[in-house]
Amino acid sequence: MASFITAKEAAQRIEDRWTVGIDAFIGFCLADDILGEIEDRFVTTGHPRALSVLNVAGIGGDGKGRGINHFAHKGLMRRFLCSNLSLANKMYPLIMDNQVPTYMIPQGVLSHMMRSVASGMPGVITRVGMKTFVDPRVDGGMINDAARTIPEEDAYHVEVIEIKGEEFLFYPSVPLDACIIKGSYADEDGNISIEKEAIHIEQFEMAAATRNAGGKVFVQVDAVVPEGSIHPQKVAVPANMVDYVIVGKPENTGQHFIEEFQDPDTGLFKPLATWCGDERIHLEEMKPMEFGLSKIICRRGLFEIHKGDFINLGIGISMDVSAVLNEEGRIDEISSSVESGIVGGVPAPGIATGAAYNPAAILKQPDIFDFYDGGGIDFAALGAAEIDRFGNVNVSRFAGKVTGPGGFINISQGAKTVCFMGTFKAGLTGSDIRIEDGKLNIVKDGKYKKFVNKVDHITFSGENSLDQGKQKIFYITERAVFRLTRAGMELIEIAPGVDLQRDVLDQMEFTPIISDDLKRMDERLFRPDKMNIELK
Repeated sequence: MASFITAKEAAQRIEDRWTVGIDAFIGFCLADDILGEIEDRFVTTGHPRALSVLNVAGIGGDGKGRGINHFAHKGLMRRFLCSNLSLANKMYPLIMDNQVPTYMIPQGVLSHMMRSVASGMPGVITRVGMKTFVDPRVDGGMINDAARTIPEEDAYHVEVIEIKGEEFLFYPSVPLDACIIKGSYADEDGNISIEKEAIHIEQFEMAAATRNAGGKVFVQVDAVVPEGSIHPQKVAVPANMVDYVIVGKPENTGQHFIEEFQDPDTGLFKPLATWCGDERIHLEEMKPMEFGLSKIICRRGLFEIHKGDFINLGIGISMDVSAVLNEEGRIDEISSSVESGIVGGVPAPGIATGAAYNPAAILKQPDIFDFYDGGGIDFAALGAAEIDRFGNVNVSRFAGKVTGPGGFINISQGAKTVCFMGTFKAGLTGSDIRIEDGKLNIVKDGKYKKFVNKVDHITFSGENSLDQGKQKIFYITERAVFRLTRAGMELIEIAPGVDLQRDVLDQMEFTPIISDDLKRMDERLFRPDKMNIELK
């Protein structure tokens, strides 16, 4: 069945101008040995060169040299199709300098594309992305000028199509010459399990897509076990779909690579067993979130959650909604989820985004996006870098970076209630915003306005949301709360202690509608004690 080779030998089998799919979710399921050897080979020999690279989720790894950062060399890629570049710090300069033509499309669409390639379908038809930057009537997913001038044979064209009088977006399939995925164990035949992985993304779908396109499947694993020793229900990718198996180095195997998981006795990196479901921890022992502006914002979001809601929490401030729910003793009254496929538990923070403590279920990423796209999310809390007068939100291109949308577009378009969360202004270093006696005292404000006339990049379309007419949209900050209405952005709450004109209106590039029933934000938000809130 499969051949067992080294990572260096795997890199030598990748040919110039191949289209290569790389699977991972930031630092999880990351076949970093193979990626590192591809980089070493290119630096040494100039090959493989002119690759067309596709990755579904962000695979920035550690923000330094891991993940897609290995490919940050001029000439290695001729095209890059991805959804997110979180922690891909080395890639930003190449993309912004137009050294790599780059397209970004929604994470869920790329995940589903693996199915379309595997099944021989021409592409993905969906409403996801309508009137955002991926819509061809806006930018068509083109992130830099190089994507606009790329040779036609390498260009990627999203199309608007009409079915029974309704508009959809069509994302063409991208056949793969090779894919690089990660598993836990391989048996001696090449059957692959992912039982020790914190998340189960699209290992099977990407392998099936590659095999049915006539490509080669490379799998990095933690260890090889005897033939027949993997229970058939734990086989995620059968041996007939695997060409090459590579055993990773200890520092590049297990669930993740960050140092807090290092075994002090052996020096080896061990998986955190609660993330893959082998163990459970007592959630009440988790430290409460530090009291400050971010906690105020997360607390306010709880007022829009109903008991029994199925929720999704984005990266950044919004992720800590789960910590506040846990502190308030309400975490068991909702079901949380992460677009990586995790359901239940408390999402892990920071570089460990994608996993969860005490997950109730670990689904495959394309499966969870099916549920998301169909409207399965009751409540979503997401970040916001810029917000404009039309209710549009930008999280994908700002401050000289092209972070991309990840699953943001799928989630924000599919959820019934969406709370975009963030501080009212950016550049808070050197600011002086005090929380005193249940009030907010803005002595020195942040430098940059986030409420602007027009966002630089449309990652969420207020117009599309209003056209669909199925969502409740809120914009929550530490000093003001807005909602999206057909008449425009409406200010519905301000924090106790702030001056409406000086601290809110004068700090915006546009004037919102002021609610006739303008309220003060709940004073409990601004006190360090538990709120003792009850979900609706």
